[in-house]
Amino acid sequence: MKNSSSWIKRVVGAITLLMVAVLFAGCSSAKGAAKKVVHISYWHVNAQTQGGASVDELVKNFNKTHKYIKVTAKYNPNMYQGLMQNLQSAQASGKVPDIAQVGWAYTNYFASNFKYLTPTDAQNKFDSSKTFISKNFSKRTLSFAKDSKGNLVGLPYSLSTPILYYNKTMLDKYGISASSLSTWEGVSTAAKKIKEASGEYGLYIQEPGDTWAQQAMLLSNGAQIKKNGKATFASAAGVKAYQFYQDMVVKDKTALHTPWAQGIDDFVNGKVAIAYTTVAQASHIKKSANFNVEAITSPHFKGSTATVPVGGSMLAITAQKTEKQKAAWTFEKYMYKNSSLVTWTKGTGYLPPTQGALSSQAFKSYLNENPMLKPATSQIKTAVPWTSFPKNGLQAEQTMIDARDKILSGSSVQDTLKSAQEKINEQQ
Repeated sequence: MKNSSSWIKRVVGAITLLMVAVLFAGCSSAKGAAKKVVHISYWHVNAQTQGGASVDELVKNFNKTHKYIKVTAKYNPNMYQGLMQNLQSAQASGKVPDIAQVGWAYTNYFASNFKYLTPTDAQNKFDSSKTFISKNFSKRTLSFAKDSKGNLVGLPYSLSTPILYYNKTMLDKYGISASSLSTWEGVSTAAKKIKEASGEYGLYIQEPGDTWAQQAMLLSNGAQIKKNGKATFASAAGVKAYQFYQDMVVKDKTALHTPWAQGIDDFVNGKVAIAYTTVAQASHIKKSANFNVEAITSPHFKGSTATVPVGGSMLAITAQKTEKQKAAWTFEKYMYKNSSLVTWTKGTGYLPPTQGALSSQAFKSYLNENPMLKPATSQIKTAVPWTSFPKNGLQAEQTMIDARDKILSGSSVQDTLKSAQEKINEQQ
């Protein structure tokens, strides 16, 4: 009995040791799982001349301060249209990014065609306080990131308006006052004077992979881009605004028709006197121009008021797995810290989307040191949403781009706009 008892004790002891070993192995495994690094990708549209360096800086700082989340940023050429085309391909292959910078023109298209986690759901899922959105964003700012059904699709990130930059050195030389540039008619007169006196172009209006600036021109002549879900830009007011634009480019040859990067280069190199482009180019223009450059609010046509669509983007969570969604939400919250947003503003010229950053001393100081941002700051209060078509949004934007390029190459304004409008409405 004694030997049997001893044998039993040895067996029990071995089993106990085995259980302890398994327990510790489990704990070790749990700790290892808890420390697993989550890798997420962030797709953006910011070239080096429009905030690319700031994106790199923000991502680098985030990765330094977040041991278990690593973000990889990927630049997508051709602005928001290019990113949406890439996102379309990525979704088809099942290899989507985890966060995407979506332009306002594609809000409805994105909401209708892609899988994403709404900011509200992310907040409810990962935030104990559930007040991050309401504490940081005004209702007006959030409205820019809502689809036609009133659902919040992403969080507003980039806010901009088009403003008029001018080469003050050149305008002073030829006796042109900045106050005369408050109307498009005044801009045209100034451009003619510049062309006649110097041989240089008087005006460049941005031409990226969207028609944001051209929409601002039409709106500022009383035209509408869309009404009741249908394109309406081929109205008499729309045709008149585009005809005015075409005459400057084709007939008078006082305005330059060229891709965006080249147009901005020509402005900062003194080959164009006035540039109508986003405030997000402010930092690049300030650093690159070797002349006195200033900016004023967007012009309007006589008899109308200046109306500009808000430019920029929202950050949308496209991650599909819970751990990546949580990591993406953590990264987004970091991007909306006051310090992060001021870094973003300094690197671009974009206006901060949160109330905290707008009222921060760091932003106010920067604004005082960089008066070119002030026209955009005043305009953002009355800016309207950028037109967004829910169905075939990529095709709709491309149709408007094609119409712009045809018109600036000399085609009939009325026929081209009417054809583009009909094509878009057939697709909706």
